[in-house]
Amino acid sequence: MDDGSTGALVPAVKTEPVSSSISAPSIPDCSLAELGTVFEASAQLDKDFLCPICMQIIRDAFLTACGHSFCYMCIITHLRNKSDCPCCAQHLTSDQLFPNFLLDKLLKKTSAHQIAKTATPIELFRHALQEGCNVSIKELDSLLAMLSEKKRKMEQEESVRNMKILTDFLHCLRKQKVSELNEVQIDLQFIKEDISAVERHRMELSRARDRYSMKLRKAGDDMKAREPWLTLMDKRNDGPTSTSLNTWGVVSAGNFQNKKADSRSQVSTYGLYKKDSLSGAEPQVNHTGLSVARKKRVHAQFNDLQECYLQKRRQLPNQLLDQQEKDKNVMHREGYNPGLSDFQSVLTTFTRYSRLRVIAELRHGDLFHNTNIVSSIEFDRDDELFATAGVSRCIKVFDFSSVVNEPPDAHCPIVEMSTRAKLSCLSWDKQSKNIIASSDYEGIVTVWDVNRGQSVMEYEEHEKRAWSVDFSRTEPSRLVSGSDDCKVKVWCMKQEASVLDIDMKANICCVKFNPGSGNHIAVGSADHNIHYYDLRNISHPLHVFTGHKKAVSYVKFLSNSELASASTDSTLRLWDVKENLPVRTFRGHTNEKNFVGLTVNNEYIACGSETNEVFVYHKEISRPLTWHRFGSPDVTDVEDDVGSYFISAVCWKSDSPTILTANSQGTIKVLVLAV
Repeated sequence: MDDGSTGALVPAVKTEPVSSSISAPSIPDCSLAELGTVFEASAQLDKDFLCPICMQIIRDAFLTACGHSFCYMCIITHLRNKSDCPCCAQHLTSDQLFPNFLLDKLLKKTSAHQIAKTATPIELFRHALQEGCNVSIKELDSLLAMLSEKKRKMEQEESVRNMKILTDFLHCLRKQKVSELNEVQIDLQFIKEDISAVERHRMELSRARDRYSMKLRKAGDDMKAREPWLTLMDKRNDGPTSTSLNTWGVVSAGNFQNKKADSRSQVSTYGLYKKDSLSGAEPQVNHTGLSVARKKRVHAQFNDLQECYLQKRRQLPNQLLDQQEKDKNVMHREGYNPGLSDFQSVLTTFTRYSRLRVIAELRHGDLFHNTNIVSSIEFDRDDELFATAGVSRCIKVFDFSSVVNEPPDAHCPIVEMSTRAKLSCLSWDKQSKNIIASSDYEGIVTVWDVNRGQSVMEYEEHEKRAWSVDFSRTEPSRLVSGSDDCKVKVWCMKQEASVLDIDMKANICCVKFNPGSGNHIAVGSADHNIHYYDLRNISHPLHVFTGHKKAVSYVKFLSNSELASASTDSTLRLWDVKENLPVRTFRGHTNEKNFVGLTVNNEYIACGSETNEVFVYHKEISRPLTWHRFGSPDVTDVEDDVGSYFISAVCWKSDSPTILTANSQGTIKVLVLAV
């Protein structure tokens, strides 16, 4: 049995240089080099040290009568079920098992070899000491001195590395601060130049005001000198033969009296202004209050205004020249930097208004009906009519002047057009005053004739709810729609079927034509992105604007190059579609699940909120300019969950400060920006 067991390990055992190492019960005292030699020889036998049953390194090796070695627990467990050898099937009992001491010793050496392959030199040295390697005191002293020297060297190297890192950091910080200092110095130079320019212009205005004052005084003196002559003329013309002349004289005298009164009033006003300006006060208390209120608004948004000023002031000269050429109506003052003029315009429009004032209010549906949500509200081409649509399955057209000027009880629509399904969006044809398009929850896009009060075309190709529809401004017969079926369809009123389809991977929430082109559209999608397409090549979008964290619910163009978007991530974003760049993000309202409306004009952006409020932003400032909260529509609503009401539609009246707003209860308000 011993011969058989030894025979399986002969190649490995014969290669051992020291035969006495096998007879020792543990790893003998030897050098690390000798241990390495043993490990290299035994590494070739690792595969022979596997238990045939568990296929792991044998633990507690036992030898059978037939010459095979197994783990003790493995062979005992096997013999409880069968009485044969797992390798050769020879009859075997537990009495025929014997400890294999030689194999155990070899296995210990193999284990030591495995440690040597993965252990660090320190671990090997520690292991050698633990195993009893003999080391003299002199050798230990020498070793400790070497280790101490090595430690000092490593500490010095570590210190050098730390100093290098610190030096690099300080150089980087210095470079950054120098850059910031240069930028601040440039900004200070800009500010110094602008202060000088503004002061010069103020002096020019003061001199112009003085000249105007002198002219007014002179005009007043002339009127006083002409009063006796006018009185004499009236007396001479009292005869019956001078009726026509007398009539002319009376009229002329009346006109002169009016002019004289106006002149005196202007002179008096100027005198007060002159006196108050010298004392540092405004001519009237109201002007003082307005000035203070505007200053407060500036300080409240100082950081955003500062960023806006510096951004415009740092613009490259060629960019400013391009902007001047594009906007020929803007006349920059002499000595003014174009960036300063642009910022002054922003500051003026931003501080001009401080609140939203209600000038009219009406109800869209039955006060006690639960489905009065106004999904869309739009002005016509001339801003004389506006249309509303929503879940009440009806398009109502109102006369705007009547709504504003007549009492609330007289607010009745001039046209009503019923639909089969709930409506999601409206779009007036900006070329034809009487044409309007709608999209509904059944995916139908309908074109209506408002004068006749009936539909003239229906498109039923969408397979799911259509969320948005829009007419092209430059191609009046072309319109586009988007749907939950992930398709954008382009229609022509002269054809009964869609002329173009764009298949996308997510639901379409909104579509909008670029106002300067009938070939470019912006598409807001549930994939959180805005896809900007050229309809002449729809294989790929021109650009995909990314940044929103949730679905894009609205897209609106402020100009041919500026696009605003709204999302259920409670933000609005402004994009440059020519440079394909994000411009600004607006935060302040709440929008997490509903369509709350979005409307834009040249300077302002307005949207609704799920807090039942309307928010207005200036396009250059990321925080709200002002907001207005809808009140409870009726006393009976106290029993309902007032917090569930939300703004559902908004629309500017062209570039005026007037805005139409509607909420989920069917209440429509006409608001105007006020000081």
